Amino acid sequence: MSLGEHFAEFRQRALKSALAVLTGAIAAGYFYDEIFAFLSAPFNDYADANPKSTISLNFGEATSALSNLLSMSIFVGVIGSSPIWLYQAWAFVMPGLTRKEKRVSLAFMGATVPLFLGGVWLGYTILPQSLALLYGLSPEGTSNIQQTSMYFSFVMRFIMVFGLGFLFPVFLVGLNLLGILSAQRMLRGWRVAVVGVVIFAAAATPTSDPFTMFVFAGPLIVLYFAACGVAWLLDRRRAKARPDWLDVADDQASVLED
Repeated sequence: MSLGEHFAEFRQRALKSALAVLTGAIAAGYFYDEIFAFLSAPFNDYADANPKSTISLNFGEATSALSNLLSMSIFVGVIGSSPIWLYQAWAFVMPGLTRKEKRVSLAFMGATVPLFLGGVWLGYTILPQSLALLYGLSPEGTSNIQQTSMYFSFVMRFIMVFGLGFLFPVFLVGLNLLGILSAQRMLRGWRVAVVGVVIFAAAATPTSDPFTMFVFAGPLIVLYFAACGVAWLLDRRRAKARPDWLDVADDQASVLED
């Protein structure tokens, strides 16, 4: 493709992704009450478990309920339409791959959506423990009356960070498919990678407690070594398909086959 055709392709893929997110956001707005109850459940569970504490969600302004409806609908729309926009991202890259690489990328694309949704599920699962740790630091006699928009902003960032973090191995395997990062190089730098994952987990998670950081960093480290395994298989397959004459020096004659 020419540069103009690449831009046209990108615009088409971006438009399809935006329409998918918009459709998901409209559907989420229709089920707003159910989604509100689902995302506020960890907060309400903590309030029920601590009846002596003063804790509640509060709409502080006249427009707060509307802004919360819009932001929550878009958030759920992004998650709900993730199979579509993740596919569009891969479809934009696929024309530059060989036939074998396309088959591998499609197989790996099948793991992308479960990884993203798995990260979202893990974020929601550990949310109650993280809230309990944070609210438990409040001194006696104080209250936790929170702005609803602030609470849901925290929850949505918390869940989204886990979902996007679980796409880390997809990025690594993509670099391997492009020939930028080999499995040997990834394995050789595993110590640096582990330290980097821990630092990323500490910086990316909205909370500052070590529990959340290690729960996030642990699966990412496992996924890093899983990506190393996939990259090793891809490198091995490419090595087998590589013709012997490519390894012959320029000033040396290759062996002619009968």
